[in-house]
Amino acid sequence: MAQPAVLELEAIQVAGRGAPRLEDVSLRLQAGERLALIGASGAGKSTLLAVANGLIAPDRGMVRWCGEAPARPGSRRRRRQQARIGTLWQDLRLIEELSVQQNINAAKLAGWGWPKALLNLLRPVDTEACSALLVRLDLDAGLLTQPVAALSGGQRQRVALARLLRQEPLLLLADEPLASLDPRLATDLLDLLLAEGQTPRGLLLSLHRPDLLGGFDRVVGLRAGRLVLDGPPGSFDPAELAALYAGNGMAA
Repeated sequence: MAQPAVLELEAIQVAGRGAPRLEDVSLRLQAGERLALIGASGAGKSTLLAVANGLIAPDRGMVRWCGEAPARPGSRRRRRQQARIGTLWQDLRLIEELSVQQNINAAKLAGWGWPKALLNLLRPVDTEACSALLVRLDLDAGLLTQPVAALSGGQRQRVALARLLRQEPLLLLADEPLASLDPRLATDLLDLLLAEGQTPRGLLLSLHRPDLLGGFDRVVGLRAGRLVLDGPPGSFDPAELAALYAGNGMAA
């Protein structure tokens, strides 16, 4: 029996001021599929990712995660569903004053409950698991005790990715994670995300740079809140990509 898609969006509509932020967007992401989401600033990419991770409930349309419709917000079942979804934000959303280890463990707080969550603030918790993630991402395990504020930009990116992997999600979402990085760091981070987006996971990553599409299995393009491109890398001619960015492609 075929496995359900890790993410299904069907006829999604999200209202905006003057025009919809998303309009009639349908998308399926299978396990093992690495999908790039491209489009001009304001085209609706961040809104689509917010719908995909449950931060925004669409005005119309259907969302399914691993074959399930979203449960009631705040319910135990919804928390279980959310644990399957990991997001790497452009601003990383690390807590500067806390240690690297505490930030990595933040991925587990929802499942731990308050006693272990409090313990994580008082002393190191699950050091071996956190150390293994840093080593896997080519960082020194000695950084675990360092505050995030002391890290370089590249180290922060990897710590945010370690936190994402600590969560062990099935759906990986990334919102413009390469935008503020120099070319070498951007390439390194993209390679890491592409490697992690294989079965049983799926990866949906938004970016501005068509020159980085080669490693993806599929590319979708948004313009003014509508899905206008969908196919493998290399299947679009330069004129199609240029049209995607013509004007500003804004949805609202």
